[in-house]
Amino acid sequence: MGYLFSSESVSEGHPDKVADQISDTLADNFLAYDPTSKIACETMVTTGQVFLVGEVKSKTYVDVQDVARQVINRIGYTKSEYQFDGNSCGVLSAIHEQSDDINRGVDGKAKADPMNQGAGDQGMMFGYACNETSNYMPLPIEMAHVLVKKLADIRKEGKVMTYLRPDSKSQVTIRYNDKGEAEAIDTIVISTQHDEFITPSASLSQGQADEAMVNTIRNDVQQYLLPAVLADNDVDSNIKRLLSASHDFRLLINPTGKFVIGGPHGDSGLTGRKIIVDTYGGRCAHGGGAFSGKDPSKVDRSAAYATRHIAKNLVAAGVSDEIQIQVAYAIGVARPVSICVNTFGKSHVKMSDSEIAEKIGDIFDMRPKAIEERLQLRKPIYAETASYGHFGRKPQKMTKHFTSRYEGNKDIEVELFTWEKLDYIDKVKSAFNLK
Repeated sequence: MGYLFSSESVSEGHPDKVADQISDTLADNFLAYDPTSKIACETMVTTGQVFLVGEVKSKTYVDVQDVARQVINRIGYTKSEYQFDGNSCGVLSAIHEQSDDINRGVDGKAKADPMNQGAGDQGMMFGYACNETSNYMPLPIEMAHVLVKKLADIRKEGKVMTYLRPDSKSQVTIRYNDKGEAEAIDTIVISTQHDEFITPSASLSQGQADEAMVNTIRNDVQQYLLPAVLADNDVDSNIKRLLSASHDFRLLINPTGKFVIGGPHGDSGLTGRKIIVDTYGGRCAHGGGAFSGKDPSKVDRSAAYATRHIAKNLVAAGVSDEIQIQVAYAIGVARPVSICVNTFGKSHVKMSDSEIAEKIGDIFDMRPKAIEERLQLRKPIYAETASYGHFGRKPQKMTKHFTSRYEGNKDIEVELFTWEKLDYIDKVKSAFNLK
């Protein structure tokens, strides 16, 4: 029997994502000048205000207010009429030193042997991959990301849909057949903040003006946004196939009828409140831990990246068409307390899921320090993860530029999204006797 499955995404201008990007850019700045920094920074944004809280242990000093303002301006909150802009908002910091009780379990155990570095907290993390798309992501969340990212690109280009403001959301519902194959698009929802570009007049009521704005946005989505997705060579072919073939899907645009008040003025934003958007769109389990604002000693982040790396390489190697991997840690303990695998009955090897889990433990060192080194997680690579999902992204090398009135300027070569690399396929095939 077929079914419907939905996933959502939000733009970089969504208030929760504003908070995530500030937290991750703070983490990058600390790591740029002191790679040994221990960071757990959280951000709250609301009308005209930014609150920075958390714990940091670092040898460097970061002007956190300046970093927050830079991020806000880069996103596009640059006008006072938004009731939140980078140049005039208040920024309050209550960041303090990391707890010694936590640090002793992380750094304390690494003094004799760095590989004994303990996990920064207890908890369980999940990684997932499937063969629905070329980047081994579930199709609904991948398509939802594509839509809001392309909408943001259109906004920044400023050639069409010039009324767009930074805050937007998407939601995609896919119809699957009884074999679990994506068959058609059922519904696409786009909610985008906009200027009040049509106003009431003697011949036009407020309701009529609002309706005219919604109709304009709907027409522009059909004329500009959807064709831009189809024309993008980087968009997955399955997304293009469904978007081209599904002519009768529901397209819901700004369902409330108006979306002028948005961003942190319309709704407060908090770091870590979009953990399903950040991962797999609800397709697999989630341990509950957020990523943004944390250094890689926090296994909430590093182990989630490691399990995605493992899951993606296993699916790409042909172990299973779909796989979910859970790993769990105890605070201060280096080795995970458990690894659990679910192949959903789609395995191609003559092993039980528990046997696959044992094999994973042989191939991949899951101690936090080993994960940091394998995936190069002590580099300032996190600002780019804080919008449009942490997974399914393209690994790339780049030079990042950091400025500091206290530490000077610095250029750092980094590789982004290392956990998306298919660099363990040969090792996996060899371990599972696959050709």
